[in-house]
Amino acid sequence: MCRHFPPCPTAEAADREAARTIAHHPDQGWSLLCNAVLFFEDTGELLPDGTVVPPSRAPLPQVAC
Repeated sequence: MCRHFPPCPTAEAADREAARTIAHHPDQGWSLLCNAVLFFEDTGELLPDGTVVPPSRAPLPQVAC
């Protein structure tokens, strides 16, 4: 349970990535958020219930030749 004020978003919330980081391991490419979400540097996530959220990648910009 989050003890911050205001409380961090839950793992089920749409803004779950806004939770505070409680462990950060850039050498391994992940962070543990206060709501027990594992957030990966490629923007993928592993939720506490085991659900995998794939990375969200923006489309590549179109370049005119």
